[in-house]
Amino acid sequence: MAGTDDLIAEIEALGAKLGQARDSINRRFIGQERVVELVLAAMLSGGHGLLVGLPGLGKTMLVDTLSTVMGLSSSRIQFTPDLMPADILGSEVLETAADGTRAFRFLEGPVFCQLLMADEINRASPRTQSALLQAMQEREVTVAGQHRPLGPPFHVLATQNPIEQEGTYPLPEAQLDRFLVQIDVEYPDRATERDILLATTGVEAAAAHQVFAPEELIAAQALVRRMPVGESVVEAILDLVRACRPGEAEASAAVKDALAWGPGPRAAQALMLTVRARALIHGRFAPTIEDVEAMARPVLTHRMALSFAARARGVTLAEVIARVVAEVIGGDAAGAAA
Repeated sequence: MAGTDDLIAEIEALGAKLGQARDSINRRFIGQERVVELVLAAMLSGGHGLLVGLPGLGKTMLVDTLSTVMGLSSSRIQFTPDLMPADILGSEVLETAADGTRAFRFLEGPVFCQLLMADEINRASPRTQSALLQAMQEREVTVAGQHRPLGPPFHVLATQNPIEQEGTYPLPEAQLDRFLVQIDVEYPDRATERDILLATTGVEAAAAHQVFAPEELIAAQALVRRMPVGESVVEAILDLVRACRPGEAEASAAVKDALAWGPGPRAAQALMLTVRARALIHGRFAPTIEDVEAMARPVLTHRMALSFAARARGVTLAEVIARVVAEVIGGDAAGAAA
């Protein structure tokens, strides 16, 4: 009982701290509460996020604000076709000492940070994109045969323009799967855009302040993994992921017709973590079916592919996921929401 009371107290304290963090972020990144929630959920889960949106929607400002609020050292890489792996990872240089002796010294690249912004990640060549694969999955890089760990915490927030695809290299499935969530950054509504105009074109712009320290974020990530998950939520996650695989018996005829391939076990793991994080952000002690419904699209979208016939008909992944959610957990989610 004492252990349960301690866990409740820790969740309450972290929930209050997350409320302060959200308020600080929202002062600069105005009117995008859903985007902020998803980014924080990814970081609390120890994962990476892929921000998909048109230029000028504040993606770079969001990452800069996050580094301040979460107390993380940050780096930014502008991905271009001529970017090389060494520009990300670092390289060894030969130095001559005063006594004439020579030795190699490793110069760390921008990946050696706690929060890395990979701007327009799909503009770099596949060889350069793959330089991030090991860093994102294993939290270490290998340069000249040496394994060099990246100190915790380590998060990648990458951006991608969904419209202008000329001169880009689509991210391979293996790299897309490294992103815990895909976060769609959309145009603000009229009222929000008015608030943005008034807040950002005056003499002084709102400033963010530090709320977390790196060690506090690491502790929060450990707490997320300790949160209890009900059996109904576990079953809903399994039902949803398996129903999105065209080769599974649980998949409907519509799914089998629309999808070329579906999400793997890593999607279920991502859902298990992010629903806990979302519950914590909303001040709850355990996730519900509603959290599974809310996190389905961000977790599954980049882990599925439409069939050629479905693309020809104009079907979208968002429509497929919405249909599966309605079929698999729609009734439970509605009851939970009520």
